Amino acid sequence: MEMRRAGKSGLTLSRLGLGTMTWGRDTDTHEAADQCRAFIEAGGNFFDTSSTYGDGDSERVLGGLIGTFFRREDVAIATKAGATFPDGVRTINNSRHSLIAELDKSLARLETDYIDLWQIHSWDSLTPLEDTLSALDYAYTSGKARYVGICNFSGWQSARATTIQESNTAKAPIASVQVEYSLLNRCAEDEVLPCADATGLGFLAWAPMGRGVLTGKYRKGIPIDSRAAAPHFVKHVEPYLTESSSRIVEAVAAAAEGLGFAPLEVALAWVRDTPGVTSAIVGARTGAQLRGVLKSEEITLPAVVRQALDEISR
Repeated sequence: MEMRRAGKSGLTLSRLGLGTMTWGRDTDTHEAADQCRAFIEAGGNFFDTSSTYGDGDSERVLGGLIGTFFRREDVAIATKAGATFPDGVRTINNSRHSLIAELDKSLARLETDYIDLWQIHSWDSLTPLEDTLSALDYAYTSGKARYVGICNFSGWQSARATTIQESNTAKAPIASVQVEYSLLNRCAEDEVLPCADATGLGFLAWAPMGRGVLTGKYRKGIPIDSRAAAPHFVKHVEPYLTESSSRIVEAVAAAAEGLGFAPLEVALAWVRDTPGVTSAIVGARTGAQLRGVLKSEEITLPAVVRQALDEISR
């Protein structure tokens, strides 16, 4: 699998990252191990998790695989902090105190003494940005985080954070920004991708398959074993089960049929090879599903197909 630099940093990531949002909840330890094996065999090195995934169980499962399926120094583990769900309500707290406390808990769950990429999960309008960034400085200078990044920041928020960190060589340089990006959601092209290009940030795309909708599985309804049928995931999928999204899905399916590929391969290859994208983060419930996703590594979209999908989804 091709390795790419995250912007102007020294962090090198595989162009596909393995997302672990379902680990410890919908994906048990056995299936997680199967996914890990398939991903490593395909040449991947980038694992993305979060302190919130499975209430920390995703990190625990991933940490339990270190030393069995890979050496710690051979992979890049990214996790996130700042978001919690007290009483089931999503709460953002990017205060220095809260972030550093979460960092130590993540390190314990992952059974490691450092994180390759520690990321702020989301923007916090109630906490001064300087306070938030001071936590990144602490993690970076203490060696608990090799690199630091931001997630789900807008273009101006990303530029502001990057500018503050570049103002002093003693501060932790921001290496990457992670936001949603797919044929069904191209909002990143308005500000975030240009910002990443201008400031030298790596760009990490989450949900590159449109939260599963671009696989074509919802073309004739909602399968009972799909995420849209799961109470804790349905709210994430429903926004893309629209008439406008359906037209894009049908275009992807038509392109896939003409090329002899699966729709998910076409949708993923489109994101993966967009200029400026460092890595596209994919997730799967089972090892078999992930192996299907990894087949996208075998294809490159013809320019005419890429242009047609650009126009249809713009």
